[in-house]
Amino acid sequence: MMNTTTTTTTTRKWNNNNTLMMMKMDPKIWSKLPPEILEYILSFLPLKTLLNLRSTCKGFWSLVFSPSFTSKYSSSSSPFSSFLLLSHPQFHRHYPLYDCTLGTWRNISLSLSDSSPSSFTNVVSSGGLFCLSDSMSCSLLIFNLLAKTSRKIQYPSYSLHLEHLTFVTTPSGYIIFSLFSASATNRAFVYDSEVRSWRRFNGFGPILGDKLHQQGVFFNRGLYFATPEPFSIVRFDLESGVWERPVGELPGQLTFARLVSDGEGKLYLIGGVGNNGISRSIKLWELGEAGDWVEVQSLPELMCRKFVSVCYHKYEHVYCFWHEGMICICCYTWPEILYYLVSRRTWHWLPRCPSLPLKCSCGFKWFSFVPKLYASV
Repeated sequence: MMNTTTTTTTTRKWNNNNTLMMMKMDPKIWSKLPPEILEYILSFLPLKTLLNLRSTCKGFWSLVFSPSFTSKYSSSSSPFSSFLLLSHPQFHRHYPLYDCTLGTWRNISLSLSDSSPSSFTNVVSSGGLFCLSDSMSCSLLIFNLLAKTSRKIQYPSYSLHLEHLTFVTTPSGYIIFSLFSASATNRAFVYDSEVRSWRRFNGFGPILGDKLHQQGVFFNRGLYFATPEPFSIVRFDLESGVWERPVGELPGQLTFARLVSDGEGKLYLIGGVGNNGISRSIKLWELGEAGDWVEVQSLPELMCRKFVSVCYHKYEHVYCFWHEGMICICCYTWPEILYYLVSRRTWHWLPRCPSLPLKCSCGFKWFSFVPKLYASV
């Protein structure tokens, strides 16, 4: 048992510490704290705390978005955690997030304010920005969740119906590539955030086919697409608007084909290999310097069996994206992510989100979300 002297000493220490905690900080001292010291302290705060600064301290919040702070953290390495965000029809503006740094789950809301339109759908993300489409008002909404900034962009014409949306960030801003239908004809439009205007392009129908299974991939100053059967890779030059087939023959016996770019000069192809529309294996290739596809890895057999079983061999439900050194392979009918860790050359499953209802059916859509203060809308 603890003796009386030890107990008294411990109690005295607790009281002293408690008194120090309750003492008010002298504003004369803290008001003179150099801004660079405050910036350094704020850089260690987690994303959730930074978001809460909006309603607790205007001074801190303005400091976070000062030119010196944003320029200090405008490199590709973000001081914040990176997340995998899950969207599902049963969620209304609330999305589970998997924190890849801490290995934990949390939830966020994508509502900018209480007055935000509820008809925004078709969420896509890139470079710390989100893009939502709204068929009711014929517009797109671009917003930075961390900075609480947004921009509304009207469709090129109110008579158009959005068929496809690719949203990619570039070193100078962002690009929106859209396919619209009107009067039984299709049209391609590109929005450039630098000039804040749309450009129209023609002649894409026979090249892309009737349907695209995922967004275009930004690579080598253009957008790359994997077409439906017969499988091929096509490139859209963002400057000239010219379509071309930049790579040679694809690997044989493909059952599906998807593209992923690491943003640093490498283009990957993920595809199923088999016969009669049934995948016997899933492989990963890298585009070589000669324009050929070099096999990198093959998915282990047990993982392959699980993935093709949850897809029910309906590979139009499969989509892929790059996330912080990971090549993620997902399916609209399954709540888990299969990913390839490039640095370790290993395959893994991201477990099911614990907040999902047990009877949650198809409609799962994952996104890469890397918060960036400086991502401009």
